[in-house]
Amino acid sequence: MQRCLDLAQLGAGQVAPNPMVGAVLVYQDRIIGEGYHRKYGEAHAEPNCLNSVADLNKHLIPAATLYVSLEPCAHFGKTPPCSNLIIEHQIKKLVIGCADPFETVNGKGIAQLTTAGIEVITGVLEQAAIDLNKRFFVFQQQQRPYIVLKWAETANGKIASNTAERLHISNEYSNRLVHQWRGEEAAILIGTNTALKDNPSLTNRYGSGKNPIRLVIDLSLRLPMHLNVFDGQVPTIVFNYKKNTVENHLQYVQLNESLPMMPQILKTCYEQQIQSVLVEGGAALLQSFIDLNIWDEARVIRNNNLFIETGLNSPVLKDERFIQTNKLGSDTIHYFKPISVSI
Repeated sequence: MQRCLDLAQLGAGQVAPNPMVGAVLVYQDRIIGEGYHRKYGEAHAEPNCLNSVADLNKHLIPAATLYVSLEPCAHFGKTPPCSNLIIEHQIKKLVIGCADPFETVNGKGIAQLTTAGIEVITGVLEQAAIDLNKRFFVFQQQQRPYIVLKWAETANGKIASNTAERLHISNEYSNRLVHQWRGEEAAILIGTNTALKDNPSLTNRYGSGKNPIRLVIDLSLRLPMHLNVFDGQVPTIVFNYKKNTVENHLQYVQLNESLPMMPQILKTCYEQQIQSVLVEGGAALLQSFIDLNIWDEARVIRNNNLFIETGLNSPVLKDERFIQTNKLGSDTIHYFKPISVSI
């Protein structure tokens, strides 16, 4: 099963909004086939695994045990049901890491396979299998994207200066890591003040992954069109109170002023299959997620050598639990998760 998880990880950044899945076929303690879900819309892990079996070993498939990190699908989507394929190959034993929370699957794959007479064992390395697809699980179970909060702060807890000049806090090593983080998430969110003051591109220029969808909150539509977020290079959604149109590669989503803003933004992300969001600021926007208890991870980059006398205070986490720290030169990255998550 650990091999299944390792294989599944190879699909990171390529399969969303589908989950990452790995499969291994074992005959008498010998792996005779393995595969993983490589790209959204293409074959799932199970057919890739079975197709990898060498011709001289194909006769062993019915006597082999199939290990899969996630419950096989039992419905027609972009590909045929994997449960049907397993039955057709007359496999008699299946070991599953965890059940699939997707409503169309959720237990139906296991039920179909059990009904067909296949021995199904579940819950092997279950928590690791869930953690691998934590974004997918949150998206399916809570009907919202997985939220990662990120900010950089000075040694004395300031996220920005009081002046119009941009304050560069994190070092080059941390900056490159942030670009890697961007490539791991479906979208990246900023507010109006961050767009005005920092003029970020919000792209992944150093990492190997794709560029995230840009989400910009501009309620009054006061951001000038020369800003980098409007350069048309990356799909961009602008949340506002004025219009609901698509113009010049920009999607304007009109929010209802009489309703809370954040649930509307998250609902739009869910409807558009945006499975995860990296929130990069500013302080007020980050704090709003914290106060509403809508976050799944927080990553705080602290420059241990930088102090400023006055400035904007960093967000304050609530009900958090510390996970770990990493040191990158003058920066220390602190990782947190909430004690509980609710929407």
